[in-house]
Amino acid sequence: MKPRTLFDKIWDAHVVKSIPGGPDVLYIDMHYIHEVTSPQAFEGLRRRGIKVFRPAKTLATADHNIPTIDQHLPVKDEIARNQIDTLGRNTREFGINFFGMQHEHNGIVHVLGPELGCTRPGMTIVCGDSHTSTHGAFGSIAFGIGTSEVEMVLASQCILQYRPAAMRINISGTLKNSVTAKDLIMFIISKLSSGGATGYFVEYAGEAIESLTMEGRMTVCNMSIEMGARGGLIAPDNTTIGYVREKSAKANRTVTAREIEYWSTLRTDPGAVFDKEITFDAAEISPMITFGTNPGMAMPVNGTIPEPPDGEKEAASYLKSLAYMNFSPGMKLEGHKIDYVFLGSCTNGRIEDFRAFASVIKGRKKADTVTALIVPGSKMVEKQIYAEKLDRVFREAGFEIRQPGCSSCLAMNDDKVPPGKYAVSTSNRNFEGRQGPGSRTILASPLTAAAAAITGRITNPSEIIPTNLT
Repeated sequence: MKPRTLFDKIWDAHVVKSIPGGPDVLYIDMHYIHEVTSPQAFEGLRRRGIKVFRPAKTLATADHNIPTIDQHLPVKDEIARNQIDTLGRNTREFGINFFGMQHEHNGIVHVLGPELGCTRPGMTIVCGDSHTSTHGAFGSIAFGIGTSEVEMVLASQCILQYRPAAMRINISGTLKNSVTAKDLIMFIISKLSSGGATGYFVEYAGEAIESLTMEGRMTVCNMSIEMGARGGLIAPDNTTIGYVREKSAKANRTVTAREIEYWSTLRTDPGAVFDKEITFDAAEISPMITFGTNPGMAMPVNGTIPEPPDGEKEAASYLKSLAYMNFSPGMKLEGHKIDYVFLGSCTNGRIEDFRAFASVIKGRKKADTVTALIVPGSKMVEKQIYAEKLDRVFREAGFEIRQPGCSSCLAMNDDKVPPGKYAVSTSNRNFEGRQGPGSRTILASPLTAAAAAITGRITNPSEIIPTNLT
């Protein structure tokens, strides 16, 4: 048999029918939904008189529109409140499990799925959200879909998809001190650009990838979208299986010996050919930050903003981006004053991220000039923060822990960074106005964000952290 990639093995196992010259009909194992992209899909089902085909394969949460403070009160924003209430009504009507704002399992969809043991190796997973690629960390094919496709999956548990091209990115060697999974993926995007993986499904491999925890792997796969990829995935191993077994046991979900046996087959065969393959040395990677308005505009924290690219159109776009940030070519950002720090999002809102942040701020004080938005990715992460007494570390350093949600990442409700202010963010996007009209977002790892929070300036975490926390 011809050697196959991990992607091919999973994709082929889920093809219901191939349309000659067209897309494949792909069966979907798990469908995550939230309040923003699902209302129109449910309305479509009503118009057609169709029920949800397999409600047990669908899980719903409210995340995008919920504020990060005062969640016991009615949501003030009328549009946000209506979308949350509508999802509650829709899930009740169609028999779907819904984790509303007060539910103990509420949280960001790409955080709660894995922590509840719902995300597993070998699955096909979709959600009406671009960062569904997060779940590829488990050795699954996971990708975001549009509203019409959400309706298609609700109605049939299948989706029409053209098979994407396959790329493998190898990271050899060992990550340096204070270099995290976030720095690793930001480095890759800076090398390939924000469109460098367009049309590809990316498999990440190599010693540096294998050394990552599951939470680190989720960070890497989460940001695959930021270089244009359809998704990212990592072959499951003992780290994966251990994580899934632990989370499943806590959620009273079974993991069978047959499943584990199957998961052990999910890896790319020796000799399998990719449409494109790239290798980087982990030793090249340093703590990273962005300096522009797309994730591809990134550099080492102690680096210098590059000169504009060749080409009149490209240079104009580049300089426009720098002008928005009030930066210029040749400028060093280390030591640059910042105003806000955001720890959270589906990229870095997991318990491991809070542990890393706490390891930096412990025994130190937050800079008086910095406003900190410290947002757990889920109620379960929030609960774990208090169980591990990390809340004391945060409180003694002058930080307040907020409530779970996406709001601070995409400037919903009152969770906005003011115009002209600089925010060091552990999220995945730094577009113009992403965290508020006129706000300036600098992407970074939790370690770099913590260093900025206590110094009030962009600071290389390797200067103040003695151990490697990835």
